Amino acid sequence: MKVIGKKFLMNDDYNRDLYCICGLPFDAITSIEAASKVIESVENRNQCFLSTPNLNFLIACEKDVDFRDSVINSELSIADGMPIIWIARLLGLPFQDRIAGSSLFEQLGKATDAKKILKVFFFGGEEGIAKRACEKIAQLYPAMRCGGYINPGFYSAYEMSKTEYIQIINASQSDFLVVSLGARKGQAWIENNRNFLSVPVISHLGAVINFVAGSVKRSPIIMQKMGLEWLWRIKEEPNLWRRYLHDGFALIRLLVNKVFPYALWMKMNRRHISYEKPVIEKVANSQSNEVHLRLLGSFHQEALEEFRSILRDLAKNQQNLILDLSGVSYIDSAFLGLILIHRKHCVSLGKTIEFKHIPTDVRKIFNWCGANFLLEA
Repeated sequence: MKVIGKKFLMNDDYNRDLYCICGLPFDAITSIEAASKVIESVENRNQCFLSTPNLNFLIACEKDVDFRDSVINSELSIADGMPIIWIARLLGLPFQDRIAGSSLFEQLGKATDAKKILKVFFFGGEEGIAKRACEKIAQLYPAMRCGGYINPGFYSAYEMSKTEYIQIINASQSDFLVVSLGARKGQAWIENNRNFLSVPVISHLGAVINFVAGSVKRSPIIMQKMGLEWLWRIKEEPNLWRRYLHDGFALIRLLVNKVFPYALWMKMNRRHISYEKPVIEKVANSQSNEVHLRLLGSFHQEALEEFRSILRDLAKNQQNLILDLSGVSYIDSAFLGLILIHRKHCVSLGKTIEFKHIPTDVRKIFNWCGANFLLEA
């Protein structure tokens, strides 16, 4: 397959207000801002891989490295799950509310001030569902039209990555590709094919195709706001109860082992957490393709601009990075979110990031934020 020449927007990536929660990146963004980013990507034909991690993502990504990396590699990652919002609030993170992928899709489709009609392509779903969604979308969403659909059947992500499918999707000149294959398989399919796709916005929105087709009804708004949409989904799709039961027990484990200890530690140490001005020292290094930095002080949400700028330049110059954290008194999940962005670009460029001399409390924060994998060689 031919690789599509997509625009590389590294600056936008490093400018994101991102936080690491349980090992995954989440953009602290409102639904209006998320919709604006989608529209901007469509207008400029810049590819935006939109991920919508929920509790199931958090649990599955603990053991599935490729699944986790697919979220890290996305250009926009929204908190699609009330448990994530609850965790964020416990940790004092600036997340206003849940942004469900289906709600964002609906918001875009019902926009009365839309300057452009979005052409949507459906890929996946059960037999006949994509066709029905394609037929009904214009009736439900004035700001959308169907660009086409493909029902590839139930195969592996690799087997569904056919040149024929990619050509059909690209020929449709669609603006928004909605994938519905199951979260892991859908994210994997997008990762396998995104470089060959000319569609600017791509997202796995498994339930959306069913909502549009009318085969599944979405829960009332009150249940969504109370975090009880899962209960409605079980009513509509009874086979989901096992997944929700498993995720419920896993959530308790996450809270007990990571979230509560981190929240308690911050409460007990709030007065003692040093917010020393961050200092970044460049250590002499004979290797031109490697930069060795020593960080001193506190690296938190309000004090990351210089570090952000340095990481952006390192990625542009395609240099390896060694970080000495021996002088760091405190980091937060915004620091780790920025590290996730840099790791994403390091991997894509074949470069590395290495951590040295990590203080005990800093190492604990890595663990509580689910970011221990960053410390692996």
